[in-house]
Amino acid sequence: MRLPALLLAAAAAAFAAGPALRVEGISGRDGVLKPALELSLAEIAAMPRTTVQGKTHDGKDHTFEGVAMAELLRRAGLPQGENVRGPILARYIVVSAHDGYRAIFSLPEFDPAFTDNRALLADKMDGQPLSGHDGPLRLVMPSEKREARWVRMVERIEILAAPDAVR
Repeated sequence: MRLPALLLAAAAAAFAAGPALRVEGISGRDGVLKPALELSLAEIAAMPRTTVQGKTHDGKDHTFEGVAMAELLRRAGLPQGENVRGPILARYIVVSAHDGYRAIFSLPEFDPAFTDNRALLADKMDGQPLSGHDGPLRLVMPSEKREARWVRMVERIEILAAPDAVR
């Protein structure tokens, strides 16, 4: 085996051995920094599943399967529904990819009490695991007209507060 192939295999093994996703930052109504929620691909696959339809850059409709972002954020301790008011509305979410790509979202963009948008952390497209180019996890925002915030290769979700928002 050539050196680049060995390095790729070692990197893939290291990525598979560690958590696939890390959710960290401010949780709860108290604005306290909580321990990170680390999830393996198996743990994510065991969570309640949902599907959404979305059109990708190729112009074709695809079926994505995964976990609702609202469910992930609930498990991380973020308030939802009627509990999202006041300073909590100044929190935001940064979704980061393995390649450094990042996108920012307001907390209500993922809360079913605020929106009918169905944001999904997908691990499958059209019944198959995501490709190495897109996965193993991809944020899918089917209601958006452009895929600019459809973060592929998601590895971290950070919950942050705007300066002076936590009191």
